[in-house]
Amino acid sequence: MTPTPSPSPLDVIIHSGPADWWVILAGLGPLAVLIAALLAFYINWRTLKQRTTADKTTLEQKREADARALQQKTEADSRAEWWRRTQWALDRALDADEGTKALGLATLDVLARSELARKEELELFDIAWKNVSGDDNGEGNGDAVEADGEEPGGTDEGGAGAVTAGGPPANAVDSGGYMVDNGTTHEDEAKEAGP
Repeated sequence: MTPTPSPSPLDVIIHSGPADWWVILAGLGPLAVLIAALLAFYINWRTLKQRTTADKTTLEQKREADARALQQKTEADSRAEWWRRTQWALDRALDADEGTKALGLATLDVLARSELARKEELELFDIAWKNVSGDDNGEGNGDAVEADGEEPGGTDEGGAGAVTAGGPPANAVDSGGYMVDNGTTHEDEAKEAGP
C-alpha cells in the first residue's frame, strides 16, 4: 500500500465587515413575533372588557325594565282586584235587604280609604251613596271623608264610615265636598249663594 500524504492544514479567513440587512432582519424575527402576540393579546383583552361592560349595562337595563314591568303589572292587578271588590260592594249596597245593603256600604267605605281609589271613583261612590240613601240634594249628615281617607279637619279614628243596619251610611265619601245635581260641590254652591 502506498502511504497517503498527511493532510495539510486549511487556512480559514473571516471577513469582519458590516452585516447585510436581511441578516439583521432575520435575527429580529422572533422579537417581532413576540411583539405581535402581545399586541393581539392586548386587543383581545380590551374587546373582552368592552363586551363585559356592555353586557353588564344591558343586563342592568333589562333588570330595571323587568322591575318596572312587574311593578306596573302588580299595580294593574291590584287595581283590577280593587274594582272587582268595588263591584261586589256596589251590588250589595243596592240590595233590598237592609243587612246586605249595610255590608255593601261598609265595604265601599273601606275600599274608598284604599290608596287604589282615585278621585273619579270616589265621586262615583258619592253618587252611589246618594242613590242608595235617597239623598237627592247631596246633603248628608256632615260626616264627609276626603280622598286621602281622613275626616275633614282631623284624623280618622276608625269610627267614621260606620254604617247602620237600618239607615243611610253614616258618611259620604268625596274628594273635596258633596256633589250636587248640577255637578258643583256643596262648597261651590255656598260660594255662589252667599257673600
